[in-house]
Amino acid sequence: MPHPRGLMMLLVLLLGLAACSRPSVPLTHDAYVWQRQWSPSLTFALHQSADLVRDWRVLAAQTDANGQLRTVTIDRAALAATGRPVILVVRIDGQLVQWDEDALIAQILALRQGAGDIAGIEIDHDCGTARLPAYAHFLGRLKQSLGTLPLSITALPAWLSSGDLDAVLAAADEAVLQVHAVQSPRAGLFDVALARQWIEMFAERSKKSFRVALPNYGSKVSWDTDGRLLAVESEAPALSAGAQSRELAAAPREVARLLSLLDDDTPRHLAGIVWFRLPTADDVRSWSLPTWRAVIQRRPLAAQVTAMAQPGMVAGALDVLLRNDGEVDVSLPATLALPPDCAIADGINGYQLDRRSDGLYLKRKQDGWLRSHRQRPVGWMRCTSSNVDIHVAN
Repeated sequence: MPHPRGLMMLLVLLLGLAACSRPSVPLTHDAYVWQRQWSPSLTFALHQSADLVRDWRVLAAQTDANGQLRTVTIDRAALAATGRPVILVVRIDGQLVQWDEDALIAQILALRQGAGDIAGIEIDHDCGTARLPAYAHFLGRLKQSLGTLPLSITALPAWLSSGDLDAVLAAADEAVLQVHAVQSPRAGLFDVALARQWIEMFAERSKKSFRVALPNYGSKVSWDTDGRLLAVESEAPALSAGAQSRELAAAPREVARLLSLLDDDTPRHLAGIVWFRLPTADDVRSWSLPTWRAVIQRRPLAAQVTAMAQPGMVAGALDVLLRNDGEVDVSLPATLALPPDCAIADGINGYQLDRRSDGLYLKRKQDGWLRSHRQRPVGWMRCTSSNVDIHVAN
Protein backbone atom coordinates (compact mmCIF):
# COMPACT_ATOMS: atom_id res chain seq x y z
CA MET A 1 0.00 0.00 0.00
CA PRO A 2 1.48 3.39 -0.97
CA HIS A 3 2.67 5.67 1.82
CA PRO A 4 0.20 8.51 2.61
CA ARG A 5 2.93 11.14 2.16
CA GLY A 6 3.73 9.68 -1.27
CA LEU A 7 0.06 9.86 -2.25
CA MET A 8 -0.11 13.47 -1.11
CA MET A 9 2.95 14.43 -3.18
CA LEU A 10 1.50 12.66 -6.21
CA LEU A 11 -1.79 14.53 -5.79
CA VAL A 12 -0.01 17.88 -5.55
CA LEU A 13 1.98 17.06 -8.69
CA LEU A 14 -1.15 16.09 -10.63
CA LEU A 15 -2.96 19.23 -9.54
CA GLY A 16 0.01 21.33 -10.64
CA LEU A 17 0.09 19.68 -14.04
CA ALA A 18 -3.65 20.20 -14.44
CA ALA A 19 -3.27 23.89 -13.60
CA CYS A 20 -0.53 24.26 -16.18
CA SER A 21 -2.62 22.56 -18.84
CA ARG A 22 -5.70 24.74 -18.33
CA PRO A 23 -6.16 27.20 -21.23
CA SER A 24 -5.63 30.82 -20.25
CA VAL A 25 -8.68 33.07 -20.13
CA PRO A 26 -8.81 35.27 -23.26
CA LEU A 27 -8.10 38.94 -22.63
CA THR A 28 -11.16 41.17 -22.88
CA HIS A 29 -11.15 44.48 -24.73
CA ASP A 30 -12.47 47.87 -23.62
CA ALA A 31 -12.21 51.13 -25.57
CA TYR A 32 -11.80 54.74 -24.53
CA VAL A 33 -14.32 57.07 -26.13
CA TRP A 34 -12.27 60.24 -25.83
CA GLN A 35 -13.95 62.42 -28.43
CA ARG A 36 -15.33 65.71 -27.16
CA GLN A 37 -17.58 66.15 -30.19
CA TRP A 38 -20.11 63.40 -30.90
CA SER A 39 -20.42 63.06 -34.65
CA PRO A 40 -22.24 60.57 -36.93
CA SER A 41 -18.92 58.83 -37.57
CA LEU A 42 -18.48 58.29 -33.81
CA THR A 43 -21.96 56.79 -33.55
CA PHE A 44 -21.16 54.55 -36.53
CA ALA A 45 -17.89 53.42 -34.92
CA LEU A 46 -19.71 52.54 -31.68
CA HIS A 47 -22.14 50.28 -33.49
CA GLN A 48 -19.45 48.73 -35.69
CA SER A 49 -17.26 47.89 -32.67
CA ALA A 50 -19.76 46.82 -30.02
CA ASP A 51 -19.28 43.12 -30.81
CA LEU A 52 -15.59 43.37 -29.81
CA VAL A 53 -15.88 45.61 -26.76
CA ARG A 54 -16.67 44.62 -23.19
CA ASP A 55 -17.03 48.16 -21.73
CA TRP A 56 -16.90 51.71 -23.07
CA ARG A 57 -14.73 54.05 -20.97
CA VAL A 58 -16.14 57.45 -21.85
CA LEU A 59 -14.54 60.81 -21.12
CA ALA A 60 -17.25 62.53 -19.08
CA ALA A 61 -15.46 65.42 -17.38
CA GLN A 62 -12.06 67.00 -16.86
CA THR A 63 -10.69 69.61 -14.50
CA ASP A 64 -9.83 73.12 -15.50
CA ALA A 65 -6.81 75.09 -14.24
CA ASN A 66 -8.64 75.76 -10.95
CA GLY A 67 -9.53 72.13 -10.29
CA GLN A 68 -13.20 72.55 -11.21
CA LEU A 69 -14.83 69.80 -13.26
CA ARG A 70 -16.01 70.68 -16.76
CA THR A 71 -18.39 68.10 -18.18
CA VAL A 72 -18.30 66.69 -21.69
CA THR A 73 -21.60 66.29 -23.53
CA ILE A 74 -22.23 62.59 -24.17
CA ASP A 75 -24.72 60.94 -26.52
CA ARG A 76 -26.19 58.53 -24.00
CA ALA A 77 -28.71 57.15 -26.49
CA ALA A 78 -25.93 56.15 -28.88
CA LEU A 79 -24.08 54.38 -26.07
CA ALA A 80 -27.21 52.64 -24.80
CA ALA A 81 -28.00 51.37 -28.31
CA THR A 82 -24.76 49.35 -28.33
CA GLY A 83 -25.84 47.30 -25.31
CA ARG A 84 -22.44 47.65 -23.67
CA PRO A 85 -21.73 48.89 -20.11
CA VAL A 86 -20.33 52.40 -19.67
CA ILE A 87 -17.59 53.54 -17.30
CA LEU A 88 -17.40 57.31 -16.88
CA VAL A 89 -13.86 58.70 -16.94
CA VAL A 90 -12.96 61.83 -14.99
CA ARG A 91 -9.66 63.36 -16.04
CA ILE A 92 -7.80 65.34 -13.36
CA ASP A 93 -4.98 67.45 -14.77
CA GLY A 94 -1.66 65.93 -13.72
CA GLN A 95 -0.19 69.43 -13.29
CA LEU A 96 -2.63 70.36 -10.53
CA VAL A 97 -0.62 70.74 -7.32
CA GLN A 98 -3.69 70.45 -5.10
CA TRP A 99 -7.47 70.61 -5.23
CA ASP A 100 -10.48 70.86 -2.95
CA GLU A 101 -11.21 67.19 -2.18
CA ASP A 102 -14.69 67.85 -0.80
CA ALA A 103 -15.75 69.89 -3.82
CA LEU A 104 -14.28 67.48 -6.37
CA ILE A 105 -15.84 64.41 -4.74
CA ALA A 106 -19.21 66.21 -4.64
CA GLN A 107 -18.90 67.04 -8.35
CA ILE A 108 -18.04 63.43 -9.22
CA LEU A 109 -20.99 62.14 -7.20
CA ALA A 110 -23.27 64.62 -9.00
CA LEU A 111 -21.89 63.40 -12.31
CA ARG A 112 -22.67 59.85 -11.30
CA GLN A 113 -26.22 60.70 -10.26
CA GLY A 114 -26.95 62.35 -13.58
CA ALA A 115 -25.52 59.51 -15.65
CA GLY A 116 -28.13 56.85 -14.98
CA ASP A 117 -27.03 53.23 -14.94
CA ILE A 118 -23.23 53.04 -15.24
CA ALA A 119 -20.68 50.28 -14.60
CA GLY A 120 -18.14 52.39 -12.76
CA ILE A 121 -16.07 55.56 -12.40
CA GLU A 122 -12.48 55.87 -13.60
CA ILE A 123 -10.05 58.57 -12.51
CA ASP A 124 -7.35 59.53 -15.01
CA HIS A 125 -4.68 61.49 -13.13
CA ASP A 126 -1.09 61.46 -14.41
CA CYS A 127 0.55 62.94 -11.36
CA GLY A 128 4.18 62.77 -10.32
CA THR A 129 5.32 60.22 -7.75
CA ALA A 130 5.61 62.90 -5.05
CA ARG A 131 1.84 63.40 -5.24
CA LEU A 132 0.94 59.71 -4.81
CA PRO A 133 0.28 59.84 -1.03
CA ALA A 134 -2.18 62.72 -1.48
CA TYR A 135 -3.73 60.94 -4.47
CA ALA A 136 -4.20 57.74 -2.45
CA HIS A 137 -5.95 59.74 0.27
CA PHE A 138 -8.32 61.29 -2.27
CA LEU A 139 -9.07 57.92 -3.87
CA GLY A 140 -9.82 56.36 -0.49
CA ARG A 141 -12.38 59.05 0.29
CA LEU A 142 -13.89 58.85 -3.19
CA LYS A 143 -14.21 55.06 -3.01
CA GLN A 144 -15.99 55.32 0.32
CA SER A 145 -18.41 57.84 -1.18
CA LEU A 146 -19.10 55.69 -4.25
CA GLY A 147 -20.07 52.70 -2.15
CA THR A 148 -20.40 49.55 -4.23
CA LEU A 149 -19.85 51.31 -7.56
CA PRO A 150 -16.47 50.10 -8.93
CA LEU A 151 -13.64 52.63 -9.01
CA SER A 152 -10.80 52.26 -11.49
CA ILE A 153 -7.74 54.40 -12.08
CA THR A 154 -5.10 54.85 -14.74
CA ALA A 155 -1.51 54.17 -13.68
CA LEU A 156 1.88 55.18 -15.04
CA PRO A 157 5.06 53.07 -15.32
CA ALA A 158 6.93 55.85 -13.50
CA TRP A 159 4.94 55.01 -10.37
CA LEU A 160 6.58 51.58 -10.20
CA SER A 161 9.62 53.17 -8.55
CA SER A 162 7.55 54.49 -5.65
CA GLY A 163 6.60 52.61 -2.51
CA ASP A 164 3.46 54.76 -2.37
CA LEU A 165 2.02 52.94 -5.39
CA ASP A 166 0.69 50.20 -3.11
CA ALA A 167 -1.57 52.63 -1.25
CA VAL A 168 -2.89 54.04 -4.53
CA LEU A 169 -3.70 50.59 -5.90
CA ALA A 170 -5.31 49.54 -2.61
CA ALA A 171 -7.73 52.48 -2.80
CA ALA A 172 -9.18 51.42 -6.19
CA ASP A 173 -10.90 48.30 -7.43
CA GLU A 174 -8.92 48.13 -10.67
CA ALA A 175 -6.04 49.87 -12.45
CA VAL A 176 -5.31 50.49 -16.12
CA LEU A 177 -1.58 50.64 -16.80
CA GLN A 178 -0.72 53.06 -19.58
CA VAL A 179 2.26 51.91 -21.65
CA HIS A 180 2.07 54.45 -24.49
CA ALA A 181 3.10 58.11 -24.60
CA VAL A 182 4.70 57.86 -21.15
CA GLN A 183 8.26 58.83 -22.11
CA SER A 184 9.75 61.89 -23.74
CA PRO A 185 8.16 62.40 -27.18
CA ARG A 186 11.63 62.11 -28.69
CA ALA A 187 11.71 58.48 -27.50
CA GLY A 188 8.62 57.65 -29.55
CA LEU A 189 5.05 56.72 -28.76
CA PHE A 190 5.27 52.99 -28.06
CA ASP A 191 8.00 50.40 -27.46
CA VAL A 192 7.13 46.69 -27.31
CA ALA A 193 10.05 45.62 -25.09
CA LEU A 194 9.52 48.42 -22.58
CA ALA A 195 5.77 47.87 -22.50
CA ARG A 196 6.26 44.18 -21.78
CA GLN A 197 8.75 44.96 -19.01
CA TRP A 198 6.41 47.48 -17.36
CA ILE A 199 3.48 45.05 -17.52
CA GLU A 200 5.51 42.32 -15.81
CA MET A 201 6.68 44.73 -13.11
CA PHE A 202 3.15 45.97 -12.54
CA ALA A 203 1.86 42.41 -12.26
CA GLU A 204 4.31 41.87 -9.41
CA ARG A 205 3.04 44.98 -7.58
CA SER A 206 -0.69 44.60 -8.14
CA LYS A 207 -2.74 42.40 -5.84
CA LYS A 208 -5.88 42.93 -7.93
CA SER A 209 -6.86 42.48 -11.56
CA PHE A 210 -5.57 45.16 -13.88
CA ARG A 211 -5.73 46.09 -17.53
CA VAL A 212 -3.27 47.60 -20.00
CA ALA A 213 -3.98 50.63 -22.16
CA LEU A 214 -2.64 50.13 -25.68
CA PRO A 215 -2.47 52.71 -28.48
CA ASN A 216 -4.12 52.64 -31.90
CA TYR A 217 -3.33 56.24 -32.81
CA GLY A 218 -0.61 58.68 -33.74
CA SER A 219 0.41 62.16 -32.57
CA LYS A 220 2.14 65.22 -33.96
CA VAL A 221 4.69 66.68 -31.56
CA SER A 222 6.01 70.23 -31.92
CA TRP A 223 9.07 71.92 -30.41
CA ASP A 224 10.28 75.53 -30.40
CA THR A 225 13.67 76.67 -31.67
CA ASP A 226 15.23 75.92 -28.26
CA GLY A 227 13.98 72.33 -28.31
CA ARG A 228 11.25 72.89 -25.73
CA LEU A 229 8.05 70.92 -26.15
CA LEU A 230 5.24 73.16 -27.34
CA ALA A 231 2.33 70.92 -28.20
CA VAL A 232 1.16 67.36 -28.72
CA GLU A 233 -1.59 67.11 -31.32
CA SER A 234 -3.59 63.89 -31.42
CA GLU A 235 -7.36 63.69 -31.07
CA ALA A 236 -7.65 67.51 -31.01
CA PRO A 237 -5.78 70.21 -32.99
CA ALA A 238 -2.93 71.93 -31.18
CA LEU A 239 -2.80 75.70 -30.81
CA SER A 240 0.90 75.96 -31.65
CA ALA A 241 2.58 74.26 -34.58
CA GLY A 242 6.10 74.97 -33.36
CA ALA A 243 9.35 75.54 -35.22
CA GLN A 244 9.82 71.80 -35.78
CA SER A 245 7.46 68.86 -35.54
CA ARG A 246 7.45 65.09 -35.80
CA GLU A 247 4.72 62.55 -36.41
CA LEU A 248 4.70 59.62 -33.97
CA ALA A 249 2.66 56.49 -34.64
CA ALA A 250 1.87 53.19 -32.98
CA ALA A 251 2.39 50.63 -35.75
CA PRO A 252 -0.38 47.98 -35.89
CA ARG A 253 2.10 45.13 -36.29
CA GLU A 254 4.13 46.24 -33.27
CA VAL A 255 1.06 46.48 -31.04
CA ALA A 256 -0.11 43.09 -32.38
CA ARG A 257 3.29 41.65 -31.43
CA LEU A 258 2.81 42.70 -27.81
CA LEU A 259 -0.67 41.16 -27.81
CA SER A 260 0.83 37.90 -29.04
CA LEU A 261 3.39 37.96 -26.23
CA LEU A 262 0.64 38.54 -23.68
CA ASP A 263 -1.42 35.70 -25.17
CA ASP A 264 1.50 33.28 -24.94
CA ASP A 265 2.45 34.23 -21.39
CA THR A 266 -0.27 36.21 -19.64
CA PRO A 267 1.05 37.97 -16.51
CA ARG A 268 -0.70 37.34 -13.22
CA HIS A 269 -3.80 39.48 -12.62
CA LEU A 270 -3.86 40.83 -16.20
CA ALA A 271 -7.53 40.79 -17.19
CA GLY A 272 -7.70 42.70 -20.45
CA ILE A 273 -6.81 45.54 -22.79
CA VAL A 274 -8.19 49.07 -22.93
CA TRP A 275 -7.69 50.73 -26.31
CA PHE A 276 -6.93 54.38 -26.68
CA ARG A 277 -8.98 55.32 -28.52
CA LEU A 278 -12.12 54.24 -30.41
CA PRO A 279 -11.23 54.87 -34.09
CA THR A 280 -13.55 56.90 -36.30
CA ALA A 281 -13.46 57.90 -39.95
CA ASP A 282 -12.98 61.55 -38.87
CA ASP A 283 -9.92 60.74 -36.77
CA VAL A 284 -6.99 61.17 -39.15
CA ARG A 285 -4.46 59.96 -36.56
CA SER A 286 -6.18 56.75 -35.55
CA TRP A 287 -6.09 53.36 -37.21
CA SER A 288 -9.01 52.51 -39.43
CA LEU A 289 -11.78 50.40 -37.93
CA PRO A 290 -10.90 47.33 -40.10
CA THR A 291 -7.28 47.46 -38.90
CA TRP A 292 -8.26 47.79 -35.26
CA ARG A 293 -10.61 44.83 -35.61
CA ALA A 294 -7.91 42.76 -37.32
CA VAL A 295 -5.43 43.40 -34.49
CA ILE A 296 -7.97 42.53 -31.79
CA GLN A 297 -9.01 39.37 -33.62
CA ARG A 298 -5.36 38.38 -34.13
CA ARG A 299 -5.76 38.22 -37.91
CA PRO A 300 -2.73 38.39 -40.24
CA LEU A 301 -1.45 41.90 -40.97
CA ALA A 302 0.24 41.26 -44.29
CA ALA A 303 1.52 44.40 -45.97
CA GLN A 304 0.41 45.11 -49.53
CA VAL A 305 2.11 48.42 -50.24
CA THR A 306 3.33 49.30 -53.70
CA ALA A 307 5.02 52.41 -55.08
CA MET A 308 3.97 53.86 -58.39
CA ALA A 309 4.73 56.85 -60.57
CA GLN A 310 2.34 59.03 -62.52
CA PRO A 311 2.72 62.23 -64.55
CA GLY A 312 2.94 65.27 -62.31
CA MET A 313 1.72 68.83 -62.67
CA VAL A 314 5.13 69.99 -63.96
CA ALA A 315 6.13 68.83 -67.44
CA GLY A 316 8.73 66.06 -67.33
CA ALA A 317 8.24 65.32 -63.63
CA LEU A 318 6.67 62.21 -62.16
CA ASP A 319 4.82 62.07 -58.86
CA VAL A 320 5.77 59.18 -56.56
CA LEU A 321 2.79 57.56 -54.82
CA LEU A 322 2.42 54.84 -52.20
CA ARG A 323 -0.66 52.65 -52.51
CA ASN A 324 -2.08 50.21 -49.96
CA ASP A 325 -4.11 47.48 -51.63
CA GLY A 326 -4.51 45.48 -48.42
CA GLU A 327 -7.36 45.24 -45.94
CA VAL A 328 -5.40 46.73 -43.02
CA ASP A 329 -3.37 49.87 -42.39
CA VAL A 330 0.38 49.51 -42.75
CA SER A 331 3.35 51.46 -41.49
CA LEU A 332 4.95 53.75 -44.04
CA PRO A 333 7.95 52.06 -45.71
CA ALA A 334 11.32 53.21 -44.41
CA THR A 335 12.92 53.65 -47.85
CA LEU A 336 11.97 53.90 -51.51
CA ALA A 337 14.70 53.21 -54.08
CA LEU A 338 14.20 55.36 -57.19
CA PRO A 339 15.15 54.24 -60.73
CA PRO A 340 18.90 54.59 -61.43
CA ASP A 341 18.42 57.06 -64.31
CA CYS A 342 16.61 59.62 -62.11
CA ALA A 343 18.89 62.61 -61.55
CA ILE A 344 16.55 64.93 -59.66
CA ALA A 345 13.98 64.09 -56.98
CA ASP A 346 12.59 65.18 -53.66
CA GLY A 347 10.27 63.90 -50.94
CA ILE A 348 7.05 65.23 -49.40
CA ASN A 349 4.49 64.13 -46.78
CA GLY A 350 7.01 62.68 -44.35
CA TYR A 351 9.73 61.67 -46.85
CA GLN A 352 13.00 63.37 -47.79
CA LEU A 353 15.62 62.83 -50.48
CA ASP A 354 18.57 60.62 -49.56
CA ARG A 355 21.50 60.71 -52.02
CA ARG A 356 23.70 57.61 -51.89
CA SER A 357 26.59 56.34 -53.93
CA ASP A 358 24.31 53.85 -55.70
CA GLY A 359 21.47 56.25 -56.48
CA LEU A 360 18.62 58.32 -55.13
CA TYR A 361 16.26 57.22 -52.37
CA LEU A 362 13.25 58.65 -50.61
CA LYS A 363 13.71 58.11 -46.88
CA ARG A 364 10.96 58.27 -44.30
CA LYS A 365 11.60 60.98 -41.75
CA GLN A 366 8.34 60.70 -39.80
CA ASP A 367 6.40 57.72 -38.51
CA GLY A 368 2.96 57.14 -39.91
CA TRP A 369 0.76 54.65 -41.68
CA LEU A 370 -1.17 54.28 -44.88
CA ARG A 371 -4.79 53.26 -44.44
CA SER A 372 -6.22 50.34 -46.37
CA HIS A 373 -7.23 51.04 -49.97
CA ARG A 374 -5.70 54.51 -49.86
CA GLN A 375 -2.78 56.15 -51.63
CA ARG A 376 -0.42 58.92 -50.59
CA PRO A 377 1.96 61.15 -52.58
CA VAL A 378 5.44 60.98 -51.06
CA GLY A 379 7.67 62.73 -53.61
CA TRP A 380 8.54 63.49 -57.22
CA MET A 381 11.34 62.64 -59.65
CA ARG A 382 12.74 63.39 -63.11
CA CYS A 383 14.01 60.38 -65.05
CA THR A 384 15.46 59.94 -68.55
CA SER A 385 13.88 56.60 -69.46
CA SER A 386 10.44 55.06 -69.30
CA ASN A 387 11.58 52.56 -66.66
CA VAL A 388 10.04 53.99 -63.51
CA ASP A 389 10.05 50.94 -61.23
CA ILE A 390 10.31 52.02 -57.61
CA HIS A 391 11.50 49.50 -55.03
CA VAL A 392 9.85 49.54 -51.60
CA ALA A 393 12.12 48.61 -48.69
CA ASN A 394 10.89 48.33 -45.08
